[in-house]
Amino acid sequence: MNDNDLKNLAAQLRQPDGAMGIEVADMMHTTNIGMTVHAIDRLPIAENSRILELGHGNGKHLPYLLQQNEGITYYGLEISKAMRHEAVSHSQGFVEKKQAVFQLYDGLHIPFADHYLDGIFTVNTIYFWQDPEFLLSELYRVLKPGGRLNITFAQKSFMEILPFTKYGFTLYDNEKMEQLIKKSPFTIADMATQVEAIESKTGDRISREFTTVSIEK
Repeated sequence: MNDNDLKNLAAQLRQPDGAMGIEVADMMHTTNIGMTVHAIDRLPIAENSRILELGHGNGKHLPYLLQQNEGITYYGLEISKAMRHEAVSHSQGFVEKKQAVFQLYDGLHIPFADHYLDGIFTVNTIYFWQDPEFLLSELYRVLKPGGRLNITFAQKSFMEILPFTKYGFTLYDNEKMEQLIKKSPFTIADMATQVEAIESKTGDRISREFTTVSIEK
């Protein structure tokens, strides 16, 4: 890939759009499903929970989430119109039953009332947060007391070897993540790291180290 290809890929990973965005989203679902399952599995989900996801992509993982317990209502927020459209299309049955609601947002302001949500998770989005401290304050606001937010991210040591991450990605390791959380009202409950073999966005077979940090209100 040349520089223009890498820049275009980075832009699509940030905010998928058009035919290429749909293709990239399918690839992201395949390569990121292990991280997504890790984030969901580490989120306590009781009956009738309201669960929010930031950056849901094409939403093909939704059945896995909804099978975690009875009466779950899922809310998905996206900055990508294409991904909202794809997720609604793939989840039409859940949408019609009011088990899933997909909305666009500006990447900063969370469109829910205070203490509305039982749990929140997000996978591979933190690299693109415009204002991490403000967004964390918003997520804290909408969580119920005792609620948990899981942030799942690939470690900096892995991300920095990928050629496209130099275009608009902010990379994190555990130390940098802890420093960010300390600036928020959240408390760190757990940090769990895993290594998996994946095919990279550029087609290579590589090992990825990723972490889910669980923080609580």
